[in-house]
Amino acid sequence: MATKIRLQRHGRKGYAFYSIVIADVRAPRDGKFTEKIGTYNPNTNPATVDLKFDRALYWVECGAQPTDTVRNILSGEGVYLMKHLRGGVKKGAFDEAACQAKFDAWKADKQKGLSQVVAKNEADKKAAAAERLKAEKKANEEIAKKVADKKSAEAVAQAEAEAETKIEEAAEEAAPVEETAAEPQAEVVAEEAAPAPETETEAEA
Repeated sequence: MATKIRLQRHGRKGYAFYSIVIADVRAPRDGKFTEKIGTYNPNTNPATVDLKFDRALYWVECGAQPTDTVRNILSGEGVYLMKHLRGGVKKGAFDEAACQAKFDAWKADKQKGLSQVVAKNEADKKAAAAERLKAEKKANEEIAKKVADKKSAEAVAQAEAEAETKIEEAAEEAAPVEETAAEPQAEVVAEEAAPAPETETEAEA
C-alpha cells in the first residue's frame, strides 16, 4: 500500500487550518486516514506547526511520501535533517551523542531566527500603530482647527452685525433731533416769503 503524508483541511471559509495525516494514496483528501501526526495553521505569522516529531520521522523512514507542502513543513521542523544524521550514525560517521548535538545546534539556531522574525513583526506592528496614532492625531488637529476657524468667523460676523445694529439705532435716535432743529428755520423762511398786508392808502389809490 502506497502511503502519503498529506494535509487534511479543517476550519471555515477564509480561515482554514490543517491536520497532518498519514493516509493511503487512494483515499480522498479529507477522507479516511491511518494516523494524525500534527497540525498546521498558516493563519499566524510565522505559521504554527504542532508536530509529533518521532512519528513523522518514523513514517518518513518507512518511505511515506509527503506532498510538497508537507515536505516543506517537515523540513522546517528538522525531520529530514534528523533522518540524514541518523543515516550518518548507521554508517559510523559519528555516534548518537554527536547526532543529537548537531540537531540541537541546528534547532537552537532556528529558534533564534524565529525569535528575530517575531521581534521584527512586533516592531513593525508597533511602528504601524504609532503611524496610525500620529495620522489620527493630525486629523483631529485639522478638525479642531477648522472648528476654531468656523467659530472665529461666526464671532466676527456676530460682532459686525452688532456694530451695524448699534449704528442704525444711533442714526434713528439722531434723526428726530435734526428735524426739530430744522422746523424754526422753515418758519422764518415762510414768514419772510409771505407778502406784506396792503395799507388803506394804497387800496384807495
